[in-house]
Amino acid sequence: MTVASLRSQAWAYPQPFGTKTVLIVIAALALLFFTGQRVEVGKMLSLTGTALLEKTGVANNSGAGEGLGNVMDRLFPIQISDRQDVARMEHFDPGHLPPFAYLEEVRSTEQTLNPATLQLEARPVTKTYLVRPLGYVGHVAIKILETLEIALWGTLVGIVLGLPLAMLGARNITRQGGVRFLARSVVSFLRAVPELISALFLVIAYGFGPIAGFMALGLHAAGALGKFYADDMENADPRPQEALAAIGAGQLAIWRLSVLPQVMPQFIGATLYVLDRNVRMATVIGLVGGGGIGQELKGRYDMFEYGHVGTILIAIFLVVLVLDHISARLRRRFL
Repeated sequence: MTVASLRSQAWAYPQPFGTKTVLIVIAALALLFFTGQRVEVGKMLSLTGTALLEKTGVANNSGAGEGLGNVMDRLFPIQISDRQDVARMEHFDPGHLPPFAYLEEVRSTEQTLNPATLQLEARPVTKTYLVRPLGYVGHVAIKILETLEIALWGTLVGIVLGLPLAMLGARNITRQGGVRFLARSVVSFLRAVPELISALFLVIAYGFGPIAGFMALGLHAAGALGKFYADDMENADPRPQEALAAIGAGQLAIWRLSVLPQVMPQFIGATLYVLDRNVRMATVIGLVGGGGIGQELKGRYDMFEYGHVGTILIAIFLVVLVLDHISARLRRRFL
């Protein structure tokens, strides 16, 4: 090609997008606009913006921010102490109080029925309470620990059920197509059922408590891990597997000596992801009776004890923050 022919060719900067891309973007924006109207995104933005302007003093108080303000006012101040009526405590010994606890007398009046006149009369009443300054914080800590245990056992159940299903559903481990289809179908079913739905039925079977919680998490985790593990095993390098098969190794030996060493980092990453998710979902599971801090949160919310709810929410935030840091360190260590 001569220099003249090269000069005759006009160079043009390539377009970053074409007509097809523009049409796709327009269609996506139209879809978002249509669905946004159905879920009232505009109303949400209007109310939130007006409330923030009212709180900062930019706009006049029109009542739009009253709902958000009431939420924050009810959550704070948080509740850290615990008060119990000693009259309802069995075998209470005022001479042996818990550490840092003290007794508090509260005088009030209550309406009682006078049997002679059959009229309600007010009479003074004195009640003695045992006050533990950090009692509710300790109670929340115990519930948080139970939530972590539910998440841990849910992940363990997921591994125990998900790994065999993954091996039966992986093409390079199981040669029978019918077995693979059945295993993949079970994995899809477990993954498709949300934890809250399965927890509702498990609560009927096992009653309120952590059993329903970790079983619901474990069944869904088995579906997720079964898919992750199977996909990772199918993507393993086939050459070591072919070499072992050529010398007469069985499928289990091929998996243990060839596939597992290759996919172990991916297995660890998927397991850490499921464990991290289970910690968050263990809180939600408690709302339907699955034990843990979620059950405590639901009970306090139903009794309108929003100071206790604020304490629980802060505890959940701190636990998630710490676990995110630990999970990041474990990922850097093993992956």
